[in-house]
Amino acid sequence: MTKLTSLMALSASVILTSSGAAADVEIYQTTRQGDRLDKVEAQATGSASYTLTLNPDKTFQTLVGIGGSFTESGAQVLSELSKTKRELALRSYFSPSGARISLTRTHIASSDFSVTNYTYAPVPGDKDLKHFSIEPDHKYLLPMIKEAQGIAGAEFKILSSPWTPPPWMKTNNHWNGGNLKREYYQTFSDYIVKYIQAYEAEGIPIWGITPANEPLGNGNNWESVHFSAHEMSNFIADYLGPTLEKHVPDLKVWAYDQNRGHHLVEWAEAILGNPKSAKYVDGMAVHWYQSTVDVGAESLDEVHAKFPDKQILHSEGCIDAMGDDEEIGVWLEDDWYWRPEASDWGYIWAADDDKVNHPKYRPFYRYARDLIGGFNHHLVGWVDWNMFLNTRGGPNHARNYCLAPILVDSGKDSFYRTPLFYAMAHFSRYMRPGAKRIELTGHDETLMATAFQNPDQSIAVAVFNTSEEPINYDLSFFGRGKKTILIPGQALQTVVIKQ
Repeated sequence: MTKLTSLMALSASVILTSSGAAADVEIYQTTRQGDRLDKVEAQATGSASYTLTLNPDKTFQTLVGIGGSFTESGAQVLSELSKTKRELALRSYFSPSGARISLTRTHIASSDFSVTNYTYAPVPGDKDLKHFSIEPDHKYLLPMIKEAQGIAGAEFKILSSPWTPPPWMKTNNHWNGGNLKREYYQTFSDYIVKYIQAYEAEGIPIWGITPANEPLGNGNNWESVHFSAHEMSNFIADYLGPTLEKHVPDLKVWAYDQNRGHHLVEWAEAILGNPKSAKYVDGMAVHWYQSTVDVGAESLDEVHAKFPDKQILHSEGCIDAMGDDEEIGVWLEDDWYWRPEASDWGYIWAADDDKVNHPKYRPFYRYARDLIGGFNHHLVGWVDWNMFLNTRGGPNHARNYCLAPILVDSGKDSFYRTPLFYAMAHFSRYMRPGAKRIELTGHDETLMATAFQNPDQSIAVAVFNTSEEPINYDLSFFGRGKKTILIPGQALQTVVIKQ
């Protein structure tokens, strides 16, 4: 081989930094066959059928964070583990050597994933909130959050959401459904501020809030409160916004907090299109339950195009509708997460013309597709629902059983990191707050990909092979060479380029 030929071979197989030195390229992989965020070599032979080209000079949104949620249900099952196992489980999420999650969510008073209904203002008519107390959180929820804070290297923000105001503030005087009475708009705003201040006094800073979880409702099956888009806009503009600005001016406010789709656009137009409410709002919070196969790209793109100075944050998603008791156990098998056997609420309950969005699906695919597809359509953050549940998918006082990335085997002092945990960790460990999404071309619905450049200048590229066959792809770095990589069928990789 001549010297010229040797140099040409080098440029075709090695990614170079801007200084001309070879970049350090690491590949981490999770596969149906058993890899779990394992470091692997490229192992590519033959030509590539895809070329993914990175262009760090063209950037998009800035990443806020990626993570999961603190719930009372999760905290209760976590408390059943021994101290050693509990710390190990929390390190899985919060340690730099684990998923290293950076953005979390929790509920303000009870949610369906609480042990029971509860409120911080239990005395009816207590407009001055003289009897306000977060005492119910002292048994499970606060200890869990504090233990997470104590994990070496842990660094995360908390987004908080009320599922319902105290029932006595609502038109139906009930936990589920109903509307917030106008006479209590200010009281509920004060209630949220008192919660933030009480958590701050516990050493737990709250980074952001949503005014209400799922204000369009949940069929009145568990804690909820109903708002129309314009009612929410007025509530923020005239009550919640000014109250937060007075007492906690640095708090981030994310409106809507329900599914992607046409309702997202309607609510964005009502809230972000109203200068009085928009000035208090950082962006829109979204969920993924409108479809198991569509990331809602059209609505995300439309909101971003209409309000480019505002952000969109995924605040909740999970594998829901875990079925009857006789089905328990199927989700304790790794391979189940790659098989098209899961169903969601819409598989049975969606309107006939909407059932196309709720077929049987592969849970691992749903996580990987939503993270990649969501980021490619402007999401600035992504938060999973429960971090921990038991192997039944609970506890849940509404019998609304769901999966969590880590399942605790109650009474056996053990837990199971499901493949969903690794799907999320592929992103949260290597794509850090402050990272900029950069241009990446050459991917499609078969080989999905997204890329971020971190504050330390490293680049993390997530690549998901949705086909059952292996694929060779070239990763090309802005005209400075390439690396040919093999990705197995149904595999998720994170390629980290350290410059």
